[in-house]
This record gives sequence, structure tokens and C-alpha cells, in this order.
Amino acid sequence: MSRTVFCRKYQKEMEGLDFPPMPGAKGQEIMETVSRQAWEEWQNQQTMLINEKHLNLMEPTTRKYLQAQMERFLNNEPFDQAEGYVPPEK
Repeated sequence: MSRTVFCRKYQKEMEGLDFPPMPGAKGQEIMETVSRQAWEEWQNQQTMLINEKHLNLMEPTTRKYLQAQMERFLNNEPFDQAEGYVPPEK
């Protein structure tokens, strides 16, 4: 049986992550407050940012930037989007 969490992005009970997505207190906080769906959506958004902005993950400033964008995304605040990206029509 999967565990549920009250997702801070969607403000409702949803399926949670099976394990913290990163080490430390931040990973534990995400596991307890972010749904699997919201985390997967963030992973897709993060990939687009990295690719479209040609980010170098070896640079500490890039990691700080992505951390800030992650917080904004998960808190339903305005966040940077990949320029020129047009989502596929359904």
C-alpha cells in the first residue's frame, strides 16, 4: 500500500514518495510534504530548465538557482520556465 501525504503544491492528500529524493533535512521535508505527482512534474521542469538554459550542474550557483526554482514550483509561486517551450497539444 502506498503512503499518502498532504501535498503542498496541490493542497490535498495524494500518493507520496517512497523515499527522500535527496539527502538531509530537505529531502525528508520533501518526502513528507510533496506528492509523487508534484515531484515528477518538478523533475520534468528541472530537466527543461537545465537543457534550455544550458546549465552546468557542477557550478554551485546553478544548484542554488535550481533549489530556489524548486521551492517556487512546489509552493505554487512564479518560477522560471524554459523560453520557447511549447507543450504538445493533447
